[in-house]
Amino acid sequence: MKFRALAADKWIVTPAKPATTRCRDHAMASLDRLPPFSLILNRLLATMAKDDVSFANLAELIEKDTVLAGNVLRLVNSALYSFQGTVNSVRHAVAILGLNKLRNVALSMSIARMWTQVRMPPGWSAARFNMHSVATGVLADLLSQQVDVPYPEGGFVAGLLHDIGKLLIAVSLPNEYAAIVELLRQGERTVTECELEVTGMSHAELSGAVLARWNLPGPIQKAAMFHHAPEEAFGGELHLSHLVRAADQLANDLGHSVLPRSGNPLVSSEHLEALGVGEQLPAMLQHFEAEFVELKRYF
Repeated sequence: MKFRALAADKWIVTPAKPATTRCRDHAMASLDRLPPFSLILNRLLATMAKDDVSFANLAELIEKDTVLAGNVLRLVNSALYSFQGTVNSVRHAVAILGLNKLRNVALSMSIARMWTQVRMPPGWSAARFNMHSVATGVLADLLSQQVDVPYPEGGFVAGLLHDIGKLLIAVSLPNEYAAIVELLRQGERTVTECELEVTGMSHAELSGAVLARWNLPGPIQKAAMFHHAPEEAFGGELHLSHLVRAADQLANDLGHSVLPRSGNPLVSSEHLEALGVGEQLPAMLQHFEAEFVELKRYF
């Protein structure tokens, strides 16, 4: 309970906020204390909700950010695309990469650059967080090309931003984050169980709330919110959240986890087989490694 003065000699009792509400409110309020999005990043995110984005418009956006444009050109001229000759214009890069691929690359580079400006608590690695986010985005994008789900073009961004709730908990609730990490080290509970015990909310729930605040398309919001429990979204029908769950687990298994994991990476195909892509795993991993090796140079 909290007591509030009503007059000099009178007091009234007001109930304290439940821990869940307090933690959620504090975490969401911290969004306003994060480095502001650049104008370019804001516009890139806004294009996710539009169906009529043109090659010229996207190229014009990227050209306004010198660092971003330079990185995009370095990527398109890398061994990953093996283009004959040198690409020296963003508009040419759009033609080679395609609209969705270029937007995905530009978003991941812009967001990762922004996170490097955030002061993190002890034990949090911005590098590991960025690597896990990008790895999950790439894998979710590859899965969206194999599995028939609604709004497949949102796979990369859903994977890239699925763990934004983890970052908010670490930034806004450092003591609670330390308690969550300690519970995880005991090895008896999942990260979601530890988060619920300490804060009363999960990072997935928080991720969904953040993406709603940013006005990203509904399927991307739901994919982030339900990436640990996709059966609870859309009546259990196949959805982006199933792809993000599989991509998230696979990224962890490949050693790209937010927190260091003990032992040698061991790929589990449980979620992939449930999606019907178990046989495609070797080819998908080969494609992933080629793309990820090039992308991680920029984070």
